Amino acid sequence: MLNMEEKMLILVINPGGLSTKLAIFDGEQQLHSASLEHATDDLKKYDSIIEQLPFRMEVVEEFLQQSGVKPEDLSAVSGRGCPFQPLRSGVFAVNEAMVSDITEGRLQLQHASLLGPLMADAFRKAHNIPAFVVDPVSVDEMTDYARLSGLKGLKRRSLSHALNTKYVARKVCRTLDCNYDDVNMVVAHLGSGLSITAHTKGRMVDVSEGMNAGPFSPQRSDQLPVLDLVKMCYSGEYSHKDIQRLIMKEGGMYSYLGTDNGREVVSRATSGDAEADVVLEAMCYQIAKEIGAMAVAAGMPLKVIAITGGLAHSRVFTKRIIDRVKGLAPIEVLPGEFESEALAEGARRVLSEEVAALEYPAPPVVKVTF
Repeated sequence: MLNMEEKMLILVINPGGLSTKLAIFDGEQQLHSASLEHATDDLKKYDSIIEQLPFRMEVVEEFLQQSGVKPEDLSAVSGRGCPFQPLRSGVFAVNEAMVSDITEGRLQLQHASLLGPLMADAFRKAHNIPAFVVDPVSVDEMTDYARLSGLKGLKRRSLSHALNTKYVARKVCRTLDCNYDDVNMVVAHLGSGLSITAHTKGRMVDVSEGMNAGPFSPQRSDQLPVLDLVKMCYSGEYSHKDIQRLIMKEGGMYSYLGTDNGREVVSRATSGDAEADVVLEAMCYQIAKEIGAMAVAAGMPLKVIAITGGLAHSRVFTKRIIDRVKGLAPIEVLPGEFESEALAEGARRVLSEEVAALEYPAPPVVKVTF
């Protein structure tokens, strides 16, 4: 058992489509972690994501038991945020308004991350401990003119990997001994989905939403030729679900090569597979082009370009991007995701009174009027 004296124990909960990532931090130090995979058949038993809650809670309770931590010993729990309506950046205290929006479907998308606040809320109510959500995917600091799509009624949204992106932005600035609130930068989060974002003096002013715009990714097609897509939708060959599946799960690398495994594609490309090489180069080209666009959005000169996410582990992959954008600004590569660290940091800063928790819902800094 852990010695609980003078500890700031924070439980981090990060549910995904087929996994639940968990960690326990003592302040800044990670003590335990686990990434628990769930069988598709186990999750198919549930008609909705919310119905998975008891199953997911059992997983957390087993993790705590194995870690030797009792729920009543926790100082706080921090859950991954979900696609709420647009919110400002920060640490939100989980409350009844947040829970109600989730259970009644007042979200921009249905996604497994909606379980994060609900699981944190369960600990809040059962053990009377603070529960938080940090920089959810719906963080919205876009300027009004960045929202216009070109067709009234269809506005660009701010949905991104804000949790990892904001954390990496601050982390890079600490490394460079500068203040995030004082500089302009671009952060490229490269994983199964992509988020390339422009940051101007502490605000994420533009977002390449990894579902509707920007480069294709391992699974997602993202920006497509609009007229050809419309023709495809009305061809009679595809249902609404078919189109969504093709765009969200079977687009990008998968549509060309039959795999969404980035390592496999890099290996094939460097072993003489010409088709894989073209697809890899096209993806890196599109990412570099989007970084250039976001450099303009952030405002030149840039302090730094940060590249992060799972795909950033591949030097072959990052080099192809860096070779195209290295003239724009210095480049920092932070492979992997730092979502657990970001969730723990947010809770720790509130507990140590460095920042105050925001009351949900806190509207975005800039409110769209179109």
